[in-house]
Amino acid sequence: MHEHPTRPAADEAGSGTDPDGQHGLKDSGTADVPAGGKRRKAALAGAATAVLVLACAGGVVAAGSLLPNAASSRSVQPAAAAVPAGTSVGVCPGPARLLEGTEAGTDPQFSPESDTAATSVTGAVLGTAGVVPGSRLSQLGGAAAVEIAKAPGAAASEGPRQELLAGTVSGRTVDSVSVLSADAVANQKASAAGAMVFRATDGDLQGSAAANCLQPSNDQWLAGASTTVGRTSVLVLSNASSSPATVSLELFGGKGQIQAPGSRGLLVAPGTTRSVVLAGLAPGEEQLSVRVRSTGGPIAAAIQQSVLRGLTPGGVDFITPGTAPAVRQVMTGVDIQDAAGIAALTSKPGYADAAPALEITVPGPSDAVVEVKLHGRDGQKALPSGGVITAKANSITEVSLAGVPAGNYTVAASSDVSFVAATRITRGLQVNQPSDVAWAASGIRLGSQHVVAVPRGGTRQLVFGALDTRATITYAAITADGKVKAPATADIAGGTTASITVPNEADGAEVVGYVVSASGDAAYGAVLVTQDGRSDVSSLPFQAAAAGQETVPVALGY
Repeated sequence: MHEHPTRPAADEAGSGTDPDGQHGLKDSGTADVPAGGKRRKAALAGAATAVLVLACAGGVVAAGSLLPNAASSRSVQPAAAAVPAGTSVGVCPGPARLLEGTEAGTDPQFSPESDTAATSVTGAVLGTAGVVPGSRLSQLGGAAAVEIAKAPGAAASEGPRQELLAGTVSGRTVDSVSVLSADAVANQKASAAGAMVFRATDGDLQGSAAANCLQPSNDQWLAGASTTVGRTSVLVLSNASSSPATVSLELFGGKGQIQAPGSRGLLVAPGTTRSVVLAGLAPGEEQLSVRVRSTGGPIAAAIQQSVLRGLTPGGVDFITPGTAPAVRQVMTGVDIQDAAGIAALTSKPGYADAAPALEITVPGPSDAVVEVKLHGRDGQKALPSGGVITAKANSITEVSLAGVPAGNYTVAASSDVSFVAATRITRGLQVNQPSDVAWAASGIRLGSQHVVAVPRGGTRQLVFGALDTRATITYAAITADGKVKAPATADIAGGTTASITVPNEADGAEVVGYVVSASGDAAYGAVLVTQDGRSDVSSLPFQAAAAGQETVPVALGY
């Protein structure tokens, strides 16, 4: 290498070196460039080129963002995937039992039933596609007690409409909680319904208590309990699933929500029942509503409610869940006795709750202004209270239904605030004579093909209520031989209630249920069960029809 005579002294002192250890150039335009200088110039040129490429690439990206997305990058709506239909399950409460010993604890012990007490279950499973689903009545967590129908083969092929048929169980005696279950057919959930009835003619639990076999749920409301002196309320929690359930209770009384130690974290093992004495959680409550929520397995909940006025039996009932809080609640199958007789009875000490009444529970933070309408056989009846009341937030308000002519009624309550409701029914007008009590839970609006089980014994009535305008009801009897009879039709004027007496037999076979459908305006239904010569009474709201094929949206991604 030779030295450049024109290179400044500062450069020779090393003002900067490139990665190869060569001195940087101050003037890139010098004609005489050494080898190291050439490499430096090439590097600079390459860097400039890289900047240009990046700038061009950025332009491409920016331009690309303005172009339509490629098909593979567009958002796609989630596809609807069919959910496999599961087994239809109804949990039937067991016999009513007397508490033994103190009620202070929440885990009770029971004494034996009376000599005359008897409990039975009646049910029906509707056939579909020409076959009856595999179905059975079994003990909770135990072996099948009755096989209703064997698992069928393939469903009938499409063609002419198949005649309806059913599998039935009629008046099967049970001594514990039982489960009516029916398998899905052709990926359709089976339509099934069951009802239990308890009857006793002696002892402290004289009377009758009927209840639907309940579909388990993770959230449900029960209204109508009482824990004052002489009133016993036992919450029965049954787990018919294969998963443990952890249950939490929310309690509401006449003075507000009740914070009760021991009401949370109640474990109910699979295939078992747990009983909770509500007086141990909320003593001295004239009105008590319970919200039952569970995590894990769903629960079937019912409250065994009994009344003892001194030494006189005042009735027994199973309180079952009504509909969830809503701005309108409807209860039908409400039987009201003679107004003068009720007034004379309730004036006696200890008989204040021996009258019909509507109980409204407002679980939210706002008061509810509620309008109550009572629809009878020939139209709406005026209530002595005027029909408009204010129900306090987070508490229970009772509305008397006494003072109207005797008969069957539909109770409709509406508000701009969601609430829960149930109606008390009483029978028996003689002091110091056995009487009975029942609670009509709020029911669902009728649609198509509800299966309705009818308990055996007593006088049974199908009670229908239409609210605003005319509704048409079709009902077809199900007989114990598995036949579904030709349907009959009832046309119900708006704002009225109609009752149809259930015959013991149809064409020589015992009637065990009905297939009911409704069209037109909103209509509601219940089975009202009474006993000739006795004060027995029970009311069972119609259950929801089986759901059709269900789908859920499924999105794939990462």
